[in-house]
Amino acid sequence: MTPRKPPVTRAAGPRAASAEAGRMPYGATPSKNRTGPRNTTPPKNGTGPGATVSQLDRSGGGTPAPGTVIDFPTPRKSHRLRTLLLTISALMLVLGGVVAYAVFSPALALRTVVVEGNVLVPTQEVDAALAPLTGTSLTRISADRVRGLLADKAPIEDVQIAAEPPSTLVVTVRERVPVAVLQSGREFVLIDAEGRQLASVAQRDQIKLPLIDGGTNAVNSEVFSSITTVLAELPVGVLSRLNNASAASVDSIQLSLSGDQRIFWGSSERSAEKARVLEAMLAMPASDPPVREFDVSTPDRPVTR
Repeated sequence: MTPRKPPVTRAAGPRAASAEAGRMPYGATPSKNRTGPRNTTPPKNGTGPGATVSQLDRSGGGTPAPGTVIDFPTPRKSHRLRTLLLTISALMLVLGGVVAYAVFSPALALRTVVVEGNVLVPTQEVDAALAPLTGTSLTRISADRVRGLLADKAPIEDVQIAAEPPSTLVVTVRERVPVAVLQSGREFVLIDAEGRQLASVAQRDQIKLPLIDGGTNAVNSEVFSSITTVLAELPVGVLSRLNNASAASVDSIQLSLSGDQRIFWGSSERSAEKARVLEAMLAMPASDPPVREFDVSTPDRPVTR
């Protein structure tokens, strides 16, 4: 009988060992700490094979867990620019609303007109001329528009306006200055230095201005502009004392004062100097006998007679 050979035990190769290591009984739960070759690579945060690796704090500034979405902060410059643009847009909207309210709101509609500085033009005439502005917003009423409505009023040279919310407009009138009077029938017409007719009065003594001879046709005479040039240079105090102004030629202008005193002016040249000299002469104490004529035709050498 041939003896049985003992079984030969072969060393498991790498492939068999790997397969054997991968087998586990049916129903067994894999162990978290799988047995296998030790990792001989030293840990990064350790000092040797027995070093302990600390776990990173996931809630702080450590490495985020896999699958976490990271929100990157908005750059500060872009954030400031966006905030600035939003602020400007909001301010523009508010400003636009304020402008629209000021222009179209009935709360600022004109209801009252206050007229100042007028003497020759009655206030009622100014109010009637500006009546079309009633109900218009104060912000839409300009000085040019007011001037246009008052353009046919000869005494008015210019106007200034000022709004007094909620509904009042103050109109300050600057009138032309009358320098003489012309007789027209039974009335007396006030004229300025350009011969523009400003107003009419019924009585001569209502106006303390010199009367220019020749009636309303005097404005067409050759000497008229010379006379009015002289009168425009006289101070109000002297002008109010004159009774009459006349001229046979442009070089022989004469004025008459109350009390039967005369002024020989000569031509209209150097009228400003002559006016100052005449004012000083009239301020002198009365003489005995009284002066009948003041000659200022040569202002450097005035003469009294």
